[in-house]
Amino acid sequence: MSTSHTLSVLVEDKPGVLARVASLFSRRGFNIESLAVGGTEVPDISRMTIVVTVDEFPLEQVTKQLNKLVNVIKIVEQEDEASVARELVLIKVRADASVRTQVIETVNLFRAKVIDVSPESLTIEATGTRSKLDALLRMLEPYGIREIVQSGVVAVGRGPKSITATR
Repeated sequence: MSTSHTLSVLVEDKPGVLARVASLFSRRGFNIESLAVGGTEVPDISRMTIVVTVDEFPLEQVTKQLNKLVNVIKIVEQEDEASVARELVLIKVRADASVRTQVIETVNLFRAKVIDVSPESLTIEATGTRSKLDALLRMLEPYGIREIVQSGVVAVGRGPKSITATR
């Protein structure tokens, strides 16, 4: 039975850190479903949000190994009920004059935005949970999806606490 886990990993913002972290997961045979990296409110500290699927081995193995890496500062598992997680997707969909209004209505239902218009297509920006974005894609599929670009999941704990505050 496989389970999915979202990890927030604070790391020093230095060359090679991403490669070492990804390599650790690879060597252990874990599949990274999603990976997003960006700066934080603390200079020289980046946050990696990693969604990993674990089959048999406990995730604890990987977190112990991650903690041994010199540039890793802190690791927090973002539990579903105690965090907010979102993804961004850009979707280019066929939308000539005959179906454009229908596509725009679908986009509006999902509180997404049309961010580019051409005579033959619309480019849509949507943020949300994986299930919301999957539902939007299913609704747009009949019109003809030409291209999809997705970010990885980003997640933050609920409430006033910050994982960067307790370095």
